[in-house]
Amino acid sequence: MKLDILAFAAHPDDVELGCGGTILKHIAQGKKVGIIDLTKGELGTRGNAELRLKEATKAAKILGVVVRENLGFADGFFKNDKEHQLEIVKKIRLYQPEIILCNAHYDRHPDHSRASELISDSCFFSGLSKIKTKHKNAEHPHWQPKAVYHYIQDRYIEPDFVIDISDYFEQKIEAVLCFRSQFYNPKSKEKKTSISTPEFLEFIKSRAVDFGRPIGAKYAEGFTVERHAGVRSLFDLE
Repeated sequence: MKLDILAFAAHPDDVELGCGGTILKHIAQGKKVGIIDLTKGELGTRGNAELRLKEATKAAKILGVVVRENLGFADGFFKNDKEHQLEIVKKIRLYQPEIILCNAHYDRHPDHSRASELISDSCFFSGLSKIKTKHKNAEHPHWQPKAVYHYIQDRYIEPDFVIDISDYFEQKIEAVLCFRSQFYNPKSKEKKTSISTPEFLEFIKSRAVDFGRPIGAKYAEGFTVERHAGVRSLFDLE
């Protein structure tokens, strides 16, 4: 199955928070999108790995992605090394995405920046024909995505570009709230965390408002690039 966009995340819920609206918008435009979570988020203070997987499946249905996988890397302890890179390379070559979305290159959670570097390096290695990988005993063709874009998470990073998600913001929040073990749930009796408060949801909204304002949009999501982003003309810029 060839995908137009493949979004990677260190943990289930990273994609929903960082680029859920962008995914919804592109799926509405007819693009095929998939998600690959690196870990099950098993070190999270609230919930557990089994519950997070169920929540991720529910969120995937709301987003409308055609595939969502979990690689089962060790939460908090995966590395940017050959073993992990090859697993990522296999998925990139299997789905042949034109665009890769992945974690912020700098963030509060150390897994986010580590995942960012891991995915970025793996995208490069995926394009090298001398690195051999297989799927069901068939050799993968090498594949180089056209671009890697990093969504912005907890820490404020000045975006290189933003995408208007005004028409999809409410649905994005619906997908985020599938992770009831992690975010605000007045019925939960688990330990309170920095992301389980009503204020955190207000933060998500205010960030989207902040990114949207310069382009005259109600809500937007921001991204950073690894190379210059090109446009066909000055009139493509909003």
